[in-house]
Amino acid sequence: MQAKKSGWKQLLRWLPGVLISAIALYAVFKFIKIDDLKNAFHTVKIGFILIVCAISVIGYVIRGKAWQVILGKGVTFKQSFFGVSEGYFLNNVLPFRAGEVARSFFVGRSTGKGTFYVLSTIVIERAFDIAFAAVYVIITLPFLLGMDWIKPVATIALILVFAALFLLFLIARNKDKVLTWANKITKPNKIVAFILPKIENIIEGFGLLANPSQFYLSLLWIGINWVVWTSTYCLAVNAVIPGAPIWWGIFLTGVMALGVAIPSAPSALGVYEASFVAAIAILGGQTGTALAYAIILHLLAFSFSAIFGIWGLIREGLGFSKILSTFGSSDVKTDSLEKEEV
Repeated sequence: MQAKKSGWKQLLRWLPGVLISAIALYAVFKFIKIDDLKNAFHTVKIGFILIVCAISVIGYVIRGKAWQVILGKGVTFKQSFFGVSEGYFLNNVLPFRAGEVARSFFVGRSTGKGTFYVLSTIVIERAFDIAFAAVYVIITLPFLLGMDWIKPVATIALILVFAALFLLFLIARNKDKVLTWANKITKPNKIVAFILPKIENIIEGFGLLANPSQFYLSLLWIGINWVVWTSTYCLAVNAVIPGAPIWWGIFLTGVMALGVAIPSAPSALGVYEASFVAAIAILGGQTGTALAYAIILHLLAFSFSAIFGIWGLIREGLGFSKILSTFGSSDVKTDSLEKEEV
């Protein structure tokens, strides 16, 4: 009976994302002829694939360095690089971005900083990503006719990100006051004794927001990473629409980043392809060719996340079955991760 109940819980967890992915896939294939898609695959050149592979490796290296800076002192590049790789890979095979919890646990354990500290740095990393995606969309909108409706969405996202970062900055700058206030409004008990150290750990993870040099250096590395990602989509746009200007690649990068942020099946299946095809259609490209390149780019992205991610998991001494049972379970609790970490 308990196993049946657990099975239903797992199904309900996966169902919303799977439905969104199914709708996205239906929308894509409804407007594309299979013959056009087959013909489009023949236009993909091996040189394009090799260049994208090289850019992907560079992108992982730079993202690893960016996260190392965000994490602060005491973290090696190897730890941050494999942490990013493990997180990306597990995000591609588990629902609800469970890879972020996984890399928080692994890197928190290997560095001694703790799961909650590392998780707070991922929040900052993702906030930077959303900000860059929103800026990309906003700066390219003046070149697009009939797309004014996107601007308020991107602007609101950008404002919310900056507001959240400012709030976290205030919390980080006034850590002692926040913890004193938390102690005053809560009655001493076992739950509070467990939670308060975790809150302190999280606030310490937001410390880079109160450190200007670390903040700007982190932003610089994230920015470089976005330039690398943009180069991939500039190549893709030029392959689909020869002679496309650079700003088309910038627009596509922003749309892809915002699109795959939508909750969906693991690996953003369907949503990735739909976002790519929609952006290319807006730019006036052939949807069949766009889908072919979207599928290839998605497969390459998944392949590299698997190569580096599985490599990282092997370094952790964990089998993939244990990863699935630990982070895929609906009953997993963050406090159990902390206990195992100790």
